[in-house]
Amino acid sequence: MNVAYRAARAQGAATRSLYRRMIRRIVGRPVRQSRKIPVEVYSFSGERYLPEQVACVRSFVRHVGVPDKFTIVSDGSYTESSREVLRRTSDCVTVVDWDAFAVDLPPYVRAFADRQAMGKKLAVLLSMPVNRATIYTDADILFFPAASELARLAESDGGRFWYLPDCMASLDDSILRDEAERERPVNAGFMLLKERLDWDAPLRRLAEYPGSPSWATEQTLVHLAMHRNNALPLSPDKFVLSVSDQFVYKDHYAKRDIALRHYVNNVRHKFWQTIPFQGGRN
Repeated sequence: MNVAYRAARAQGAATRSLYRRMIRRIVGRPVRQSRKIPVEVYSFSGERYLPEQVACVRSFVRHVGVPDKFTIVSDGSYTESSREVLRRTSDCVTVVDWDAFAVDLPPYVRAFADRQAMGKKLAVLLSMPVNRATIYTDADILFFPAASELARLAESDGGRFWYLPDCMASLDDSILRDEAERERPVNAGFMLLKERLDWDAPLRRLAEYPGSPSWATEQTLVHLAMHRNNALPLSPDKFVLSVSDQFVYKDHYAKRDIALRHYVNNVRHKFWQTIPFQGGRN
């Protein structure tokens, strides 16, 4: 029995439960932030991830700044009560449904979206208007003090596309043509764009997909699109996606000198360990 791992998971579950019960009180305490950044932010989530989404938005505003807008695209499951909670998280937040946001989709993308949540997320990524620096973030990401670097990247002249390197290479082999296409795996949970990605070639792969797309299909299409557009990797030392500390108690990466951590499923419980680290104000 791994006592430390079980203790960490139990603590994470207890903290999340308390956060959800207190969520209206939490959003009633606005994040104090006067720094505005010329960025638009999008996130895709649903009722199941309400606590994570609120904590994600609040950590972004605290550590990056107030974006021009923060659009939360619902998978269709958010209740009106939860939408109110999200809107109260920050004045910059709006909530829209994915099927109203994602329009003019190719029929094979619409079919994917109708079958799977990852298909809906792909529809959202394809539909994001990129008229200025634009960030996409999953709900299970927390931002840390060094995230102020995102404002610098958004306003810099270097690089048009930035991606989060993946540590597990969760790719759909039915989409890939050869082993070389597996190199430099991309995680679809976070990206910074300064113009629209060229999706044409990856979408042709989806149109030719043999059978039903899998859980990893959306990430594989993002992976291909990023590399086709010569995207640059964010520094893995500051933009963290790692499961190396999964079975130990402590979050090895929750420090002031990182910009963000993507708490993927293997380490999701550590997301809630990190809330007290951030001062309990998320």
